[in-house]
Amino acid sequence: MPDPALLSAETAPPLRPEVEALISAFHARTPIRTWSLIVTIYGDAIVPRGGTLWVGTLITLMEAVGVAPGLVRTAVSRLAADDWLTRHRIGRRSYYALSARGRDAFAAATERIYNAPSGTWNGRFRIAVLDDGSDPDRAAARKPLEDAGYGLLAPMVMIAPQGRSGPELGHADAIALDAVPCEPEDARRLAARVWPLDRIAGGYERFCGQFAGLDVALHKGTDFPPLDALLARILMIHEFRRILLRDPALPAELLPADWPGTEARAMSGRIYRALVGASEAWLDANAASESGPLPAPGPQFHSRFA
Repeated sequence: MPDPALLSAETAPPLRPEVEALISAFHARTPIRTWSLIVTIYGDAIVPRGGTLWVGTLITLMEAVGVAPGLVRTAVSRLAADDWLTRHRIGRRSYYALSARGRDAFAAATERIYNAPSGTWNGRFRIAVLDDGSDPDRAAARKPLEDAGYGLLAPMVMIAPQGRSGPELGHADAIALDAVPCEPEDARRLAARVWPLDRIAGGYERFCGQFAGLDVALHKGTDFPPLDALLARILMIHEFRRILLRDPALPAELLPADWPGTEARAMSGRIYRALVGASEAWLDANAASESGPLPAPGPQFHSRFA
């Protein structure tokens, strides 16, 4: 297996223009969040293949995205200190894996990233009336429900389509109510008032514009070398994840017509399926764990964007 340390950005062949454009867009958002891209790399590409990666492989990938080795080392050290990564050494080499906290966080995201929402909505809302009498930190009281997709109807009143998973309601700190809109259009108007749907839609529209060139090139059968394929795949998932995790994943009945999130997901699936073979070939040939080459991904990996 080639030593990934030899595959530096200086010796690697030029990247395809579609990939260069995605890298430029990544750097245009300042400050760049090196740590966040590293978490995406682990969650998308490394966890399905054993979960542990030599830092030299990670540096090779990040250098190809234009991130200096020193920034990578600083980022992984910070992630380890914050309990997102674990580190162990064998000789002079350091190996990192997602911690239990990191695995749990990305596992929750994985379901939403790679699988389309399922099920139908029964037309009812769940309302949580939170007790603000004893806790002056309203943001902390709302956070578990916000993470579960609840929106803010009033300072201490939150709402979500019924059937949404999340913290159990009805305890001493919250009163749970169910409500049914009088008219279907009232439900859409309520959703537009509670959730920032215009801003979320704009994010999906920008995503589709940003990745349209890549989508067209792949549709035409353009060949992407393994490193190009892996970088494009990671940058796409990184951007899709960033937008998706701000999306409350409302039922279609509550969304405007021609919701751009539908096309963003379809485009993500097309691109991912087109790139996955070549991108996995790069990992096969170059990525290393403490026991050697990474193990092959399991069957669940191959059902992504099915």
